Amino acid sequence: MSAPAVSVVVPCYNGGRFLDQLLKSLRAQKFRDFEVVIVDDGSSEPDTIARLAALPPDIRVVRQANAGLPAARNTGFRNAQGSFVLPLDCDDALEPSYLSTLVSALQVAPSDVGFVFTHMRLVGAITGTFKTRFDRFDQLFVNRLPYCMLLRKSAWEAVGGYDETMRDGSEDWEFSIRLAQAKFRGIEIALPLFIYMVRADGMLLSKTARLQGTMWRNIRMRHKALYRPSALVKCWREVNGQWRSALSAFTMLVLSRLLSEPRYNALCFRFIGFARGWRVMRGHLTLPAGTA
Repeated sequence: MSAPAVSVVVPCYNGGRFLDQLLKSLRAQKFRDFEVVIVDDGSSEPDTIARLAALPPDIRVVRQANAGLPAARNTGFRNAQGSFVLPLDCDDALEPSYLSTLVSALQVAPSDVGFVFTHMRLVGAITGTFKTRFDRFDQLFVNRLPYCMLLRKSAWEAVGGYDETMRDGSEDWEFSIRLAQAKFRGIEIALPLFIYMVRADGMLLSKTARLQGTMWRNIRMRHKALYRPSALVKCWREVNGQWRSALSAFTMLVLSRLLSEPRYNALCFRFIGFARGWRVMRGHLTLPAGTA
């Protein structure tokens, strides 16, 4: 049998309770030439172990000792048979037209287009729509890309995969910066086809939003050359040259140096909606109690 066009890679650590909804979402896809690779990242929960053991034979399960989300994604990508790969966490979902829309776009795109992404429909603790975008300069300061995007497997290989030491979050942000530096471009599909579950105990609210400043500092430390003034000016001129963008970047850099890390984290969390570019296309974003 020929290899599938797409491999959907699902890291799973004690997430068995989400698998039924995830697989329902994938079964509903209009595009059918894909495989599902679930990476059991050392689950210890009996229910998850039982659910993984009972999966139908068309779902591949790859098991490893617990190594964290970025390592699980890398393991899944290494085992992927498709030339296109899609990371999808087990508590999220896709609209039925997601794969058909993105595969069509990536198949006809030039080889330097390494990924395609959509806007996000938020459900759970926060509801509304998040308009994603990709700008090589802005991405150095604020992550506006979803982790879930259709990638050429060759692009993932070219940049060395996800940084497996970033177990506390923002591994997708750092990965996208390396994609940009490798001159890969992205295509935006301006439709909310990716359904992102926001949970009170999930990564966004429990870590990413609250430790935004710490995570950005870690990224800057990993890519010091990119944040030198001369490199930033060169990138800004090449990419957008907009003064508003430069002012926002300069403000972030100054505040990150003037404020203590806890205060900078608190500032980022309080204004996370503005800083990350929330846009509501329908309805309203509703923050859970205590986060305003």
